Amino acid sequence: MKRAYVFPGQGSQFSGMGKDLYESDARAREMMEKANEILGFRLTDIMFEGTDEDLRATKVTQPAIFLHSVVTALCTEGLPTPDMVGGHSLGEFSALVAAGAVAFEDALRLVAVRASEMQKCCEQVPGGMAAVIALPNEKVEEICAGTEGIVIPANYNCDGQVVISGEKEAVARACEALKAAGAKRALPLSVGGAFHSPLMEPARVELAKAIERTEVHTPKCPIYQNVTALPETDPQRIKDNLLQQLTSPVRWTQSVKNMLADGATEFRELGPGTVLQGLVKRIASATGVEVAVL
Repeated sequence: MKRAYVFPGQGSQFSGMGKDLYESDARAREMMEKANEILGFRLTDIMFEGTDEDLRATKVTQPAIFLHSVVTALCTEGLPTPDMVGGHSLGEFSALVAAGAVAFEDALRLVAVRASEMQKCCEQVPGGMAAVIALPNEKVEEICAGTEGIVIPANYNCDGQVVISGEKEAVARACEALKAAGAKRALPLSVGGAFHSPLMEPARVELAKAIERTEVHTPKCPIYQNVTALPETDPQRIKDNLLQQLTSPVRWTQSVKNMLADGATEFRELGPGTVLQGLVKRIASATGVEVAVL
């Protein structure tokens, strides 16, 4: 049996997240208080008591989901060692901690810089994202390429589910063309900006500096990174891919298919929500592979 641990990204947050861990586990409480100290504000107060709107701000959402995911991975008793890990967008940072490639504190600082710089991009340029249902990837790519303005496929979530990202007007134009081409739905998402698109380019400067000063070790197991969808263990390639991920698509479908091809028979989602469980089930089913999804 080969085990894959997967970690969620933005959108899986909820009010009250992590409160049970904080109250029941001394190590979890210590890690969460350390996070409050590093960030310079009480993130846990927002996680436990904040409204949905409070949690939706990128500079809060990303560290909150990261913290919940890493605490779950490191403080859950009896978790066996994974044979491979992967994370959806932000979840890649959680995966690196779980695989021993980056220290918890260092990864949290990275996530804080990433979130802050992405928030600035969202405020500077009006961008948006939309979910496209029931259209082949190639058709989505073709329509985005032929649409006026900046719009690209940003998240390959599973077969028949792609999220596009870019300038708000370009996304709206692409949605009309996608529906005309036979998409069952092309729905704008309630997000802060155009993640994983060229509109995030201004965030690259500060994130590059933060990644460069972060120590990345050889992970204990391969990490399937979003940019390549391939298993990576080389610290420098991991760093390069983390930076590239900012403006590149999340190749989640391809990552899971590669995990399956490399022998994964059990997938465990660690962090808030169960979104990745559903995606993994759909990808495995379409591939004809039977797996346990926890």
